[in-house]
Amino acid sequence: MREDGGGAGLSEPPANALAELLETKLELPLGRLKTGTPPRLDGTTIDWERCERQPSERPPLAFSFLNGEARPRGYVDCYRTNTNEATHKIVAEEARTLAPASTTGVGPRYCPSLYKKVERFPERTSHGVWLEPEGLQTDLVYPNGLSGAYPEEVQLKIVRSIRGLEDAVIVQPGYDVEYDFVDPTTLTHDLQLRAAPGLYLAGQICGTTGYEEAAALGVVAGANAGLSSTCPDDDDQRRRRRRDEKFILSRRDGYIGVLVDDLVTRGTTEPYRMFTSRAEHRLHLRADNADLRLTPKAYDVGLVDDERFERCRERQGDVASSLERLSKIRFPAERWYDAVPGLVREEDRKKRTPGSLSKSAADVLKMPRATLADVEKAARDLSSEVEEEPSFGDDARGGAGVLTKVPSAARDTVAAICKYGAYVDRQDRELETFKRNDHLFIPPDIDYSPASLPALSSEEREKLDVCRPKTLADASNISGITPASLVYLYNHVTAPARRRRQKKDDAVIR
Repeated sequence: MREDGGGAGLSEPPANALAELLETKLELPLGRLKTGTPPRLDGTTIDWERCERQPSERPPLAFSFLNGEARPRGYVDCYRTNTNEATHKIVAEEARTLAPASTTGVGPRYCPSLYKKVERFPERTSHGVWLEPEGLQTDLVYPNGLSGAYPEEVQLKIVRSIRGLEDAVIVQPGYDVEYDFVDPTTLTHDLQLRAAPGLYLAGQICGTTGYEEAAALGVVAGANAGLSSTCPDDDDQRRRRRRDEKFILSRRDGYIGVLVDDLVTRGTTEPYRMFTSRAEHRLHLRADNADLRLTPKAYDVGLVDDERFERCRERQGDVASSLERLSKIRFPAERWYDAVPGLVREEDRKKRTPGSLSKSAADVLKMPRATLADVEKAARDLSSEVEEEPSFGDDARGGAGVLTKVPSAARDTVAAICKYGAYVDRQDRELETFKRNDHLFIPPDIDYSPASLPALSSEEREKLDVCRPKTLADASNISGITPASLVYLYNHVTAPARRRRQKKDDAVIR
């Protein structure tokens, strides 16, 4: 549903004057995008028994390590249901009633309307619909997956064709939103406009869509606006020093850094959403180490207080000391295989040649079937079996305690570092190799089909096929092409040369 001349809501006026100011006074390049929102439903009219429950995590994990234990005020479960062939028939037959777009603005690729999903995937007989309660003190439900600007009576027909929603009542109909955005390449990495120093942009005006993207940009823009406005005569020397600082995150610092860098260096031609696949360092950018990556940077510019910073340093110390202890305790590999359940399959073990090879607890934890709890238990059991404790350096048992259990707040991070450390190092090496060779020419007749390059996304294949970049550097400037895919493309292009060199080396050996 869309009212002519409407703004973000059903009865809100558009901010035409603001758009005119940006375009005519500041001479900023503007574009037009669109997105949509589904109808809101009355949760008391939903037959929850006919829907698939998606339970909340219990006990929940706290968002901050400042909270030793999460204490929720209550639990809210989401539910899943599905569209069906009857739903799709209504969607297709009523397409003519969709609110007409007033522009050629592009909608979101990855969060399409129900009509777009039915149109793009005619072979599908159903699509998922997630029923998300909007809070603890409200009956409003957000049916994720049902956006579409149909008239209200058509929206009701669509909703009531779905299992569990046969008697559902629409509290607020869904509607489309069309919005102007400023070409984000006119911004610097602190989200400041080059044409208007002191003016910072964040949210959909930068070409994004989604609450999380807007919030992330708001943190960066707000922090830098605050830093730039710090009074030079402030008595606090620390605050005075910050006036010349900028809060900028790199692509290796966090997904916020990837988001900002993608926007300001490549721009966007469609509503931008942040996905893990866009990050070349995604093995490093994990939830378990987010505080270790970002807290020190936030503290440097005054976004984090002393208590949070000290807690971060404590956890960092716990992680470092735990890794050190795990690397010092060693036993013969065969004894680890006996002590850790399922560590090595029996058929694989028969192929191994018994020997004196020893492994540290950290080495064992790298193995696919090993868990931190199993490795800790095995280490304690193996240590208790020896009559004379082997030497583990200064941290021998009885000293600082090699076998001390890893603190609960450090366990996920310690396990992830052991499990993924080698992969992170290899990923970094591949990226460095690509950066040194970004001048490499791409064959003009390269086949971008799924059969030839199956690891590329549909979006990437589409854009590469249309743009036909001459070099890897040219490909890296295309919005939507991820660094990880550029490394994949580099390996694909150089594979024939590597095979020729290998064949030549094999001939010399013979």
